Amino acid sequence: MAAKATEIDAGGISVRVSSPDRVVFEATETTPEFTKLQVVEYVVAVEDGIMRALRERPTALERWPKGVREGMRLTTGQAQGDAFYSKRVPKGVPSHVPTVQVHFPSGRTAEEICPAQVADLAWAAHMGTITFHPWAMRRADVDRPDELRIDLDPQDGTDFRDAVDAALATRELLAELGIRAFVKTSGNRGVHVFVRLEPRWTVTSVRHAAIAVGRALEKRHDGVTTAWWKEERGSKIFVDFNQNARDRTIASAYSLRPKPGAPVSFPVLWDDLAGVGSPRDFNLGTVPELLAAQGDAWAEIDDVAHDLTPLLDLWAEDPTEMPYPPDYPKMPGEPKRVQPSKAKKD
Repeated sequence: MAAKATEIDAGGISVRVSSPDRVVFEATETTPEFTKLQVVEYVVAVEDGIMRALRERPTALERWPKGVREGMRLTTGQAQGDAFYSKRVPKGVPSHVPTVQVHFPSGRTAEEICPAQVADLAWAAHMGTITFHPWAMRRADVDRPDELRIDLDPQDGTDFRDAVDAALATRELLAELGIRAFVKTSGNRGVHVFVRLEPRWTVTSVRHAAIAVGRALEKRHDGVTTAWWKEERGSKIFVDFNQNARDRTIASAYSLRPKPGAPVSFPVLWDDLAGVGSPRDFNLGTVPELLAAQGDAWAEIDDVAHDLTPLLDLWAEDPTEMPYPPDYPKMPGEPKRVQPSKAKKD
């Protein structure tokens, strides 16, 4: 018989959790099973870190209401799969959850939640949210990013260690330009490097800055590529510059990922990055104690908002536009959106 709903305290607000005993993550060889109640409790336990990553940002919700199981499908519509992205505010949102209107490249608009307190996240977790996907902007100005995101994505033949090497090279490059960066594991094989910005530049300018960083890395690191077409990347770490395009999001710091063992996208200090054994060591069972013991590695991320000019100067050295994601309309200056092998065949 299913357990009755329960309530937990989330920053002074009572949040109802239905089906608290439902298994969300099945047990693995190294981790126990984790229930829906434990997922909600996890979000509350990591409040300091996760709110620093999400506060006042439009946030899409990756919802797995049936739990995470092998073979389940993640889609963009609830009726199409076992898990789905909520890019619009779900029905029944509590009055304490702020929202804001955002617009997509298609021209459509939507209201998305903008977490302001941990109770907002606890409610979202009760609704089946596993991963929080924040925009690079905040509610006050949804057209001016205050965050640059360098997504270092391992390709076939590479792994987490290769992504770590690329991240350390990224830190060195940015430091030479007077920019302080912060790093986290993706929760899978990748590594994410973040920089806080003054919210003065357009989305297009921030995306150009990400392309410039990738090209500069290619020149100093043989294992890095900005090739958009997968057939051209080889066994290298791909700098996914399009994660800085409008409405593209990256799993937030301290978000759970829908993988066996409930791994977490976990911020680490730069001096500790090379010593990370496996990113799976950071999971729902271990992260709350780590955060309580050593504090948030991103505690100072909001202390400095950087000028984007040094990176735009890099872009100006080679202002060659790159392809946008396939669901985008044709963008100004964009090259033909066709993979090279098909273009040659044609």
